[in-house]
Amino acid sequence: MESTGCGHLTARLPSPLEEVRDPRLHGVRLLLKREDLIHPEVPGNKWRKLHRNLVRAHEAGATTLLTFGGAYSNHIRAVAAAGRACGFATVGVIRGEEHRPLNPVLEYAAAQGMRLVHLDRATYRDKHTPGVIAGLRERFGDFHLLPEGGSNAEAVLGCVPVAAEIDTGFDVLCCACGTGGTLAGVAAGLGPGRRALGFSVLKGGGFLADEVRRLQREAGVSGGNWEIETGYHFGGYARCPDGLRAFIDDFRDRHGLEPERVYVAKMLAGIYDLAARGRLRPGTTVVALVTGPAEFRAQAPPVQPPRLE
Repeated sequence: MESTGCGHLTARLPSPLEEVRDPRLHGVRLLLKREDLIHPEVPGNKWRKLHRNLVRAHEAGATTLLTFGGAYSNHIRAVAAAGRACGFATVGVIRGEEHRPLNPVLEYAAAQGMRLVHLDRATYRDKHTPGVIAGLRERFGDFHLLPEGGSNAEAVLGCVPVAAEIDTGFDVLCCACGTGGTLAGVAAGLGPGRRALGFSVLKGGGFLADEVRRLQREAGVSGGNWEIETGYHFGGYARCPDGLRAFIDDFRDRHGLEPERVYVAKMLAGIYDLAARGRLRPGTTVVALVTGPAEFRAQAPPVQPPRLE
């Protein structure tokens, strides 16, 4: 078990490994690293990326955390929960117009005490510029700033230990990518002969490669043994078309685990497709990070899998 330093955000580490046995993997061995079980309110890579930042905020004497995110951001939800657990006031700056009633993510954040403020999309694009930050400080006072998605140097360093926790041989470590921080960290922690593979959940996610390199430079780590797949976004962030929904339902029915749809399901669908195409070769051992919350259900009889197009 490991704590953030606030005493109320202790994580279950190392996160467990669970094997998925499925003939559709064509001889690829798939292990799920259940990062979603690290903490019930701050699961997966959210804990990995936040805990060093929370320690730094505490050491700096900060009393308020301010961060950015979309209306369905798991990062917003996690910061709200972590802030409350560690005694910080929290402000969530949300992209776009306010809509009532609040969706479940923002409703949860508000219930944790987070103050929600909306920025129009044009202003939000400039959220990290000095003028916008100064305006936020004038409105909310001094705060410890966390970037959108939580990806910064401290977040990268928080993800570096993931590979060392895996106590079995493997070839490829996979994760979903939204801002690149998790991939930057896990790639830096890999040993020789292993590689990391990120799956962009964003349409047009080619820019993430530059983000990963930038984050590694800022964190003072290196790791060129990674690449990003950009063809498994399924229409863009938070989109879940019928084909992906069918994959989620089938995976749940076969394996008793319903993949989180924004990140995890896209990564898993990508892994299955790469195995079917032979780009992940038979005999390869793949570890996939389950970074978002999921729900175990009773095992059900297998059904005919959908064909991924």
